[in-house]
Amino acid sequence: MGRGRVQLKRIENKINRQVTFSKKRAGLLKKAHEISVLCDAEVALIVFSHKGKLFEYATDSCMEKILERYERYSYAERQLVASVSEPEAVQGNWTLEFSRLKAKIELLQRNRRHYFGEDLDSLNLKELQNLEQQLDTALKQIRSRKNQLMYNSISELQRKEKAMQEQNNLLAKEIKEKEKLVAQQMQWEQQNHCPASSSFLLPQPLPCLNIGGNYQEVEAPEMRRNELDLTLEPLYTCHLGCFAA
Repeated sequence: MGRGRVQLKRIENKINRQVTFSKKRAGLLKKAHEISVLCDAEVALIVFSHKGKLFEYATDSCMEKILERYERYSYAERQLVASVSEPEAVQGNWTLEFSRLKAKIELLQRNRRHYFGEDLDSLNLKELQNLEQQLDTALKQIRSRKNQLMYNSISELQRKEKAMQEQNNLLAKEIKEKEKLVAQQMQWEQQNHCPASSSFLLPQPLPCLNIGGNYQEVEAPEMRRNELDLTLEPLYTCHLGCFAA
């Protein structure tokens, strides 16, 4: 036999009602996720249990953006209907919009004070725990971003260090090649030098001055001629005596 239709009505048994709520909630969240992925749709789902516990699902975790889009859309629709049917009601809608924006600004300012650790007396234990969790999540994101920037900075410095090291090695290699070329050129010049030119390039001794102010190079030949004459004179005398005998 086939299964009969289940009559939709409130389940009186609390345990059965809680079990059914858990199953249906999981299936509803799964369907919302499926339609968002398969159809590329923005989905926002809000569920409150009979005890007031919140369950929600939003595409890419952007519940606030979806709600703001819904408010803008519904407000534009209301304005269009009011301008066509009752033009005099537009002024009242502007007043309502002003009140809504004012309340939203006050809420943002209060949240800002809470994030700075101010005006916490009005919060209960659960609200403080939620605030602490939000701050922890924000702190983790900040630290993750800071670590990523530090890692990128270290990687960039390492890349620059490697490039400078390669450039330094290239310059050192060029210097060694130039020194080797200069040494080879000097060796080639020394091998191809002639002796005359080498002696010509040597520094010549300077003439020395005597006490009288004349150069020794000038007096030296005269003195050598006198010594030669003194040496040869006995020889001439001896030869002449032999011829005479």
